[in-house]
Amino acid sequence: MASLRDIRNRIGSVQNTQQVTRAMKMVAAAKLRRAQENIFRTRPYAYKLGELIARLKGQVDPALHPLFQHREETRGVLLVVITADRGLAGAFNANIIKLAEEAIRTRFASYREEGTLRLLCVGRKGHEHFSKRGYTLVGDFRGAFDNVAFDTALSVASEAVEGYRKESWDEVHLLYNEFKNTISQNRIMQPLLPIPAEQFKTPVMEESAAVSGNAAPGSTERAGKEAAEMDFIFEPHAAAILDRLVPRFLNYEIWKALLESNASEQGARMVAMDSATTNADDLLKELRLKYNRARQDAITKELIEITSGADALGG
Repeated sequence: MASLRDIRNRIGSVQNTQQVTRAMKMVAAAKLRRAQENIFRTRPYAYKLGELIARLKGQVDPALHPLFQHREETRGVLLVVITADRGLAGAFNANIIKLAEEAIRTRFASYREEGTLRLLCVGRKGHEHFSKRGYTLVGDFRGAFDNVAFDTALSVASEAVEGYRKESWDEVHLLYNEFKNTISQNRIMQPLLPIPAEQFKTPVMEESAAVSGNAAPGSTERAGKEAAEMDFIFEPHAAAILDRLVPRFLNYEIWKALLESNASEQGARMVAMDSATTNADDLLKELRLKYNRARQDAITKELIEITSGADALGG
């Protein structure tokens, strides 16, 4: 049985841990607020940019732009996997790593066997996980979430596009956690290159469209038909605008994914630290009860010894 000193030390250790988890929860909550503000500002622009790209593609021959062309044969694949730099965020990192491993096992196993599968990992956790398992990695973006910056998105996009143009890979897919709310995230695998014929929509985008469609019955369908029937005039011309918008579109798709992942990470960490703090409370209650019982046992034992000694002296 543990001594009173051992239990006191255990209680002190749990209290110290609880202070740390409570502080980490507060820090994550503050970071989450800023991350939410950033993603809520970025989403509308990124969504509308995707819609504009889809409309411009209808005005020109997609075969004229190299990033729209679907190659006859896929000889190589690049997966851009976005994780966090740190742990203590529940299953946040494990979930996106499992998604990547599942995709590799079910869709890209042949490319890995042939050595034409490459991974670009943004975040320390993903980079270390896949590097230890013998995957071929491209670039080094560990520490990217120490200070989330648009320059990181530019670098990732540049790496992906350059390899695509050089035919180092023929497909690029983006894997990340989409922020749904504080307690849940959506695991996303998004085709990035070649740019898909139709705009890719995440569950949050689909839900947002459904909510806006409920404002007035039939309003979304009518708006879609009216937009399809409209004829826009592009100056100087659609092809020139498309050339300017495509790089921006790719940059913002990656930037949005980074912000989504950052917000998801802070939400997951806040929930994990809140759970850890609650568990520490429960453990402290058990330890204090155990301490009191042990103390009572010790006092009872001392009283018995004193009484026994007194009886012996009296006899």
